[in-house]
This record gives sequence, C-alpha cells and structure tokens, in this order.
Amino acid sequence: MISRKRAFFVTITAMVMTFILAYMGSLYFGVKFDQKVVLSQERYASLIQIEEKYEKYEYVQDYVTSNFLYETDETLLFDGGLEGMLASLGDPYSEYMTVEEFNSLIEQTQGEYSGIGVYVSVSDNNKIVVVAPIEDTPAEKAGLKTGDYIIAVNGIAYSGDELSDAVSVMKGKPGTDVSITISRMTKDNEELIFDVVITRQNIKIATIKHEMLEEKIGYIRITTFDQQTADDFVLALKELLQQNMEGLIIDLRYNPGGLISSVADIADELLGETIITYTQTKSGEREYYYSKKSKLELPLVLLINEGSASASEILAGAVKDTGSGVLVGTKTFGKGIVQRIMPLDDGSGVKLTVSEYFTPNDINIHGVGILPDVMVELPEEAMYGPEYLDEDIQLQRALEIIRMK
Repeated sequence: MISRKRAFFVTITAMVMTFILAYMGSLYFGVKFDQKVVLSQERYASLIQIEEKYEKYEYVQDYVTSNFLYETDETLLFDGGLEGMLASLGDPYSEYMTVEEFNSLIEQTQGEYSGIGVYVSVSDNNKIVVVAPIEDTPAEKAGLKTGDYIIAVNGIAYSGDELSDAVSVMKGKPGTDVSITISRMTKDNEELIFDVVITRQNIKIATIKHEMLEEKIGYIRITTFDQQTADDFVLALKELLQQNMEGLIIDLRYNPGGLISSVADIADELLGETIITYTQTKSGEREYYYSKKSKLELPLVLLINEGSASASEILAGAVKDTGSGVLVGTKTFGKGIVQRIMPLDDGSGVKLTVSEYFTPNDINIHGVGILPDVMVELPEEAMYGPEYLDEDIQLQRALEIIRMK
C-alpha cells in the first residue's frame, strides 16, 4: 500500500516521465510539443500540503523499517497506524478491523461463527466484560456470567483496548480448546480469579425461541437481533396468535443487542403508530424509526436485566415510553450509542460510533440504562426460562401481571 507522501513523489515522477517521453516523441516524429507541465497553483499547493501532512509518518516508518532490529512488515505497520488512529478516540466501540476481523464481525451479524459463544464489551475500567453468554453454547455451559471480566486468554493478559485481539484468540477451529481466565466479584465484594477451559464449536445462533405457556400466554425469547431475527419473530408471533394467545411475554434478558433495523421491524409489530427511536449525530442530524398503525392488542410484558443492551434497550425504551407494556426485571446495561460499519476496498473495515439513540420520550440511556416498571431480582444461582419456572421469579411475576390484565 502506497503512502500519500509516496503518492506525491510518484505523481511528480510520472509528470516528469510524461514530459520526457512526449519530448522524445516530438523529436522522433517531428511533432511540435509545448515543453511545459502545467499544474494549477491550487493543485500544487494541495500536493505540498499532503507531503507536509504525512512527512512525519513517512519519516518514522522509514526510520523503523531501516533501524528496527527485527524484520518488519510494511502492511502490519500501516494497519497498526490505522488501529492507533481509531484507538486514540478513546471509544471502545470504534475500531479499525483487519480483513479477518471484519469478516468475523460480518459472520456474527449473520448468526453463525466458530468460537465459544459469548458477547463481550469494554467496561468503564478498560476491562473485557461479558455482556452475556449465548444460550446453549460452550460459554454458557462452562458457567460464564454477565459481569464476568475476561482478564486473560490462553494465559496471555488482555485489556479492554485489546478486545479484538482477545476475541480473535477465543475463536478458532471447532473441537479445539481455549483457556479463559475469569475475574468475578462475589456478593461479599470479593474477587474470584479462576481458569475455565472451553471447547470451541460452531455457533449457530437461534435468535428466536417461542412456546405457549399456561392460560394461553405466549412466550418469545429473543437472544440477539441479527439479519434473520425479525422474520423469525413474525413467524413465531403468527403461530402463537393462531393458537388463540391472550397475552405475550417477550424475554430480552441477556440479549446484548444487534441490528437497529431488526429491532425496529419487531417493534413495528407491537406498538402501533409511534416513534420507535431516533438517532442523532454530532451535527444534529436525526434519523427516525416509526411503527405503523397495526398494534398487538394484547397484554404485553418485557423481561429485562443487566445483560439487556443496545437494541434490546431500544425495544424496552419504546414499550415503556409508549405505555405498550410492562417491563419486569432489573436495570438494563446502558448502551445508547450507534456504530456504523464501513467496509474498505481491501476487505478490511472501520466500525465507528456515529450517533446516539433516543427513546420516544427523548431519553438517551447511554451509561444509565432503563429501569423496569416492576423490579424483580433473580437470585444469583437461579436458572431462568420456562423450563425453570419454579425458580425463575421474574417470569413468574410476568405471568401474574398478564393474568391480572
């Protein structure tokens, strides 16, 4: 890849060569030639500015290449410069991604990849924090929990700044093992540090699970919002309605979010004519997401907790602000910013925080979260879901609210 300074010298060299060849041609073929290469003053000034702007970068790169004790790779140096540019923003959600990292991200939004099955983010203290393990994956079966810190992978320590590197190591061929070092705070505020060996497998995320519970109360669990989620939700909702459903519980616990278009399509099936959310850039430019007139005319309860983040909070915020249902559980994660993914020509990409989103009542919940209407804290060791109804007191409370309505 050619730097801009080198591009400047290539441009000047090409102009000189063009002049020489054209001049030689005029001598050989007897063609008259005006012996001038003309650049506008504005263009010349622009090229000089480019040279001056990147002169320090080029100088340092040449110095490193010439003097570093070990072998260097110019592509790696260039990628490192781009990584540093995005890292300097101080935003854990903005990053430059190599071809491999970018492909990995695309795989996740499509709902299938190979790894341990865990959603992670960067905490305020610059650690890698587990947002949620994915249901029925090696990470969940190994006991990883929301709020755990991943402090090392295969014995190598990773900070929040190195999130992408840690994720790439956790992924790998199905059937191979990876060692994860976990830091977990107990209720007594004591830190437990322990290693968990997890066997990787192909992770195919079934984002929608549904069933009819007692008394014609429907239950839909959404594990994440990817490209297929909205279509699967519509099919699940239709099937439950055909069974004469009289109330609906949507379970967003430990749902780390996903695509804003996916959650908007799902909200469109529930809310009636209203604003679902809107995003706003630093220049004040807004993009609104609306739902149509059709509304689910049934009692609705959403289950939320500290693992409900991003797109989950968009749905929870819209339901709460519009009075379309009742939120049960604990306060959500608190991620109220939106990233845009920009692919680059060589297959790499940039993920950049470009806007923040607001609920219908103009509330941004970033770093704050959404409080439930009914606070119910699940015991630390309790399992959740319809198959564990006897210990899932949050689901029990949701059923009671539906019955009352």
